Amino acid sequence: MNAQELRNKTPDQLREDLVTLKKEAFNLRFQQATGQLENNARIRTVRRDVARVMTVLNEKAAEAAN
Repeated sequence: MNAQELRNKTPDQLREDLVTLKKEAFNLRFQQATGQLENNARIRTVRRDVARVMTVLNEKAAEAAN
């Protein structure tokens, strides 16, 4: 998921993506704690995707405020 793809989405779609990513991050942390996680790099990827989505949401909110 790159920033350009995210900028083409509506704020509602971005919020849905954010909820999905946060749920995935929670599940990955749970798997890591129980020793079931196979791909440790996925945690980093999901965390960065969450940051990207939040950044684009904030950009859209700033544009709407102007």
